[in-house]
Amino acid sequence: MTSLTRRHLLASAGAALAAPALAQQPGHEHHGGHYERLSQPGRIPKPELATSQNVFDSPAPKAANPGRWSSKALLPMPRSEMAWATAYDNRMHIVGGYAEQRVDRPYHHTYEPAADRWTDAAPLPLGANHVGVAFLDGKLYAIGGFLEQNRKPHPRCFTWDPKADRWAEIAPLPRPAGSTAVVSLSGLLHVIGGAIGETTEAKRSVDWHLVYDPRADRWSERAPLPTARDHTGTLPIGNLIHVIGGRVDSFHTNSNLHHAYDPATDKWAPRNPLPTARSGHGAVLYRGKVFVMGGEGTNRVFGQMEAYDPASDGWEQYAPMPTPRHGLGAALVGDAIHVAGGGPVMGGGVQSAVHEAFGLG
Repeated sequence: MTSLTRRHLLASAGAALAAPALAQQPGHEHHGGHYERLSQPGRIPKPELATSQNVFDSPAPKAANPGRWSSKALLPMPRSEMAWATAYDNRMHIVGGYAEQRVDRPYHHTYEPAADRWTDAAPLPLGANHVGVAFLDGKLYAIGGFLEQNRKPHPRCFTWDPKADRWAEIAPLPRPAGSTAVVSLSGLLHVIGGAIGETTEAKRSVDWHLVYDPRADRWSERAPLPTARDHTGTLPIGNLIHVIGGRVDSFHTNSNLHHAYDPATDKWAPRNPLPTARSGHGAVLYRGKVFVMGGEGTNRVFGQMEAYDPASDGWEQYAPMPTPRHGLGAALVGDAIHVAGGGPVMGGGVQSAVHEAFGLG
């Protein structure tokens, strides 16, 4: 099948799936057929367990303008535990993860908001879950990931050229890791935290802080994260890198810690903690604030949207996600935060194709 044919088929499938998605209204609890179990094929309605695990309340003060969520074109298939998503040239990219009863998918889906349509791009050379992603100088980087279900990390790294729709391998991580945070800043990639472990019992968070220089194709080390954790919300704000929340070895021990890193001094400093401790959440810079949504904890899947203002070092709550999820893809595309896929129940047993967007109007 040619690339053009493959794209056309996915676009058509996405359009067909989009019709019911666009008919949904924020707040509806049922998205029949938009979910799939990791253990067996076939689409299912939203699991009843999801409703009992949903959490929407935030201790943060309410924002004057809470914003609004709307439904968008469904993912071509239910997915979760992929890379956290990234955006470039007004397109959202989601890479790897769980889908179709496997945890090592190489899928690379892109979303165009103007057409409200998903298409596929060249798949990852090595399928994995919890792959770290970021764009740097117009190229997409995919860093590490797990080969098995949230375990057995690999060190291989790749870069994708959007003009050629082709991946190339770059220098591997000095040590294998998955669920790392990847941020591009000042011509470098910062890879922060993550988890290691060949088995579930041996899995643990790490405080590693590695930097990749694409000009030299070389890795170096920087000051470690003050507290080892993975599944964080991490992004640049100005000249600093903020690491928000995450888990310490397990989602049973989630953290609300919030640290900022200054590359000029190679030092970390604490910031106002995340109001709701969680992991596997999204974190997106939108209109000068960091919006944090989704995530999971013990018997909890979070829907609350909390936003951090770096100017005041304060948090506020905004309209919660209509469909709480974790292990999702979240990115700013145009003037809206798009959140696609993710798990509606604790753990990786169910994937979702739900795609919702948030805007302040």
